[in-house]
Amino acid sequence: MSEPVVTADTDVTASQMIGTNKIQFSKEVKQVIDKVLKTDEQDPMDAPDFNTVDYINQLFPNEQSLAAIDETIQRMQCEVSLIDDNIRSVVRGQTNTGQDGQLALCEAQKVISSLFSHIIDVKTRAERTEEMVKEITRDIKQLDCAKRNLTSAITTLNHLHMLVGGIESLNVLIERRSYGEILNPLQAITEVNQHFQQYSDIEEIKNLSQSVDKIQVTLAQQITEDFKEAFASKPSSQQRLGLNQLGDACKVLSVLDAKVKKELLKWFIAQQLEEYMHLFHENQDIAWLDKIDKRYAWLKRHLLDFEDKYGAVFPLDWEVSERITVEFCRQTRQQLSQIMAKRTNEIDVRLLLFAINKTQAFEQLLSKRFTGVTLGATTTEQTRVLTLPATPETLPTITVFHDQIGQCFKPHLDIYIRSIDRNLAELLEKFVEMSKEPYKFAEAKTTVYPSSGDLFVFYKKCMVQCNQLSNEQPMYDLALVFKKYLREYAAKVLEGSTPKLVPNSTSSSIGKSVSLLTRDMQNLSTAAGQVFHNFLKEGDTQRFNRDDLVRICCVLTTGEYCLETVQQLEDKLKEKVTAAYMSKIDMSEEKDVFHRIISNCIQLLVQDLETGCEASLQAMAKVQWQQISNVGDQSSFISSICGNFKQTVPTIRDTLASSRKYFTQFCHRFVAAFIPKFINVLYRCKLTLSDGSNNVLGCEQLLLDTHSLKTALLELPSVGSSVNRKAPTSYTKVVVKDMTRAEMIIKVVMTPVQPPAHFTQQVLKLLPDITIAEYQKILDMKAVKRVDQMQLIDLFKHTASAAAVSGLIEAPGNSEEELPNAASETPAVTVEDNDNTVVSSTDSAATTATSATASTSTPKRAFIFSVGSFTGSADKNADGSSQTGIRKLESLLKKRFP
Repeated sequence: MSEPVVTADTDVTASQMIGTNKIQFSKEVKQVIDKVLKTDEQDPMDAPDFNTVDYINQLFPNEQSLAAIDETIQRMQCEVSLIDDNIRSVVRGQTNTGQDGQLALCEAQKVISSLFSHIIDVKTRAERTEEMVKEITRDIKQLDCAKRNLTSAITTLNHLHMLVGGIESLNVLIERRSYGEILNPLQAITEVNQHFQQYSDIEEIKNLSQSVDKIQVTLAQQITEDFKEAFASKPSSQQRLGLNQLGDACKVLSVLDAKVKKELLKWFIAQQLEEYMHLFHENQDIAWLDKIDKRYAWLKRHLLDFEDKYGAVFPLDWEVSERITVEFCRQTRQQLSQIMAKRTNEIDVRLLLFAINKTQAFEQLLSKRFTGVTLGATTTEQTRVLTLPATPETLPTITVFHDQIGQCFKPHLDIYIRSIDRNLAELLEKFVEMSKEPYKFAEAKTTVYPSSGDLFVFYKKCMVQCNQLSNEQPMYDLALVFKKYLREYAAKVLEGSTPKLVPNSTSSSIGKSVSLLTRDMQNLSTAAGQVFHNFLKEGDTQRFNRDDLVRICCVLTTGEYCLETVQQLEDKLKEKVTAAYMSKIDMSEEKDVFHRIISNCIQLLVQDLETGCEASLQAMAKVQWQQISNVGDQSSFISSICGNFKQTVPTIRDTLASSRKYFTQFCHRFVAAFIPKFINVLYRCKLTLSDGSNNVLGCEQLLLDTHSLKTALLELPSVGSSVNRKAPTSYTKVVVKDMTRAEMIIKVVMTPVQPPAHFTQQVLKLLPDITIAEYQKILDMKAVKRVDQMQLIDLFKHTASAAAVSGLIEAPGNSEEELPNAASETPAVTVEDNDNTVVSSTDSAATTATSATASTSTPKRAFIFSVGSFTGSADKNADGSSQTGIRKLESLLKKRFP
């Protein structure tokens, strides 16, 4: 290719010339210009990084292109002429615009000048007007000032005259004790004296102020003496004042210092309660708690007598009756505290509750009668209501006087708590006796023990009563008592009334068999078979009768009721108790107890239903499956199992009609225990003829029986019911999954052992999660010799491991498409060594082997630790691979997938 016509060296001068006149714009300005001048076809010359050399080389890439140079120059000249025309048009337009702007600016300046002259004129006129107004009002201001001074002087002189005259008249009225005439002048003089406090530096004013203070002190002393004389128990020679005069004296005291009124009321209230203090002294018999109502009766009579005689003497805002009542409550609280501290041994719960009830009734009466203003109660507190249960005995009451007396009983409320403890102990003994009697479910029309309802009703009454007494420490102590007897009710009534089977020889046989299983872990299949054989050999196992089943269900439903009610009780206690004790109330242990009882009852029901199936499973194991010559209806042991279901399950279901969730849990637990037991018996069935071939008819009969059992288990929740209710989905999934496994075991048994590779692949396909122990049991069912079993087991191990390794390194795109439907929900393959130790397992993905060289996808961690764990020859595996190579692969996988 030819060189470009123009080079960078030949264009240096031109570039420098252009650069000297080039205008530099900022990046933001260039972006705005690009938006305004945006066109569909961008001109290369508009680019910010435009290079003339590159552009010319682009137009003339070689010498042959120079033939069109004239046309290019002509086109460029046309564009330059067009741009010049555009520039001239723009420049001319800008010239006209500048002239128009200059004209507008001149016009605006003229308007501003005119406006400024008008403002100056207005300001000048305003200043002249202000001067004229000042001249007019100058004399008027002087007259106003003189008037204010004159008014103030006249007012001060009047006040001074009132003060001087009032002091003289008050001295005369004080000597005559004319308190009715003293009130108004005293109020006026007191106010005037406050007005003259600003002139206290004047000697005459100071003397007058001291005279007023002296009058107030004289009045206070004189009225106090008059009151003491009027209410003295022994009359003196001095003439007493009448009630009207005493009433006027009280009004005078309201004007005087508040301390005078306070001291007078203190003396008067003490004088009024003097009789009470003597009558109910702690040495008197009437002072004890059994006659506490006489105290309150005395106050009622005294208040009625006081208000009748002296109600008109004291002003209403003095609240004398309420003050007497408050002091009565204080004195009573102190007296009762002292006397109860000395005679604690004589207090029993009846006496204590009698005194508390009388006191609370009296406090409620006082709260209705008085406002509590002397107690410092606010408006909100005066109208606050203590919310109690809506019963005729306990209606909402105002709590202004709450605990004014009753506070003294709180240190002794432990007597009440101990009484509740004794009552609950007696009640629990009664419940235990009731639980020993036969429970008539049909007559009661409920599966919940009535004693549980009685217990919580008693709890509620105690809680309401204790809340009236105190919601602090006693309420917390009561909660502890509740917790104690909830546990005892669970242990003595519920667990004590649960039916129990009498131990027989079977239990000891089971214990010995379990010991055998523990000792012989090296041969798991043999030990498990021995356990099962010994268990079935001991004859019939004792079962619960129908009444026992009903009783167990009743214990279960009662436990459920208690569990729900305990939660409500805990919430209610936390609601009633004060905040300091709220976090301490916790009944989680008691709820766990009832949870355990419910679980135990379900387990008893499951065990009973399992026991009913034991004989049928024993009969299944004794059937000579290799000798069956035809396939007919389901076998007799399946019919026996179905009959056991129909006999037992309806009773449990009908009794647990109100606890459907626990019946569902019972069904779940039963199939979780029964199906593995059925599979274990299935492994003991011999299906192979003497010549080593399978008895197809026997396998088909066993497969038919397994399918019939699967159908029976699916219908278990509604067996014997007139209403065909659909079983829960979770239950159906468990039954289908586990019973399908049993069917797959039979299908594996039906598969010929030869060729071994095909048999191993079929096993992994039908039972992807099979273990070595289970695989060996299948070989025993097929009567494979021990020597041949070892070879098949080695082949199985290597095939499973190859599937695992292939699942680790295979591309993920080939895995899920090859999964067969039969194994879509089963866990991954589990590989075990000869010691029956599980090497690895997973329940998160389904795998199966489709050929000896290809396998399905497996989770990456599933077989990391299985590679190299299986056994073979000393240096070689079954397929000839080196053991050292496998170890390296294992190490590599561990590093890649830690």
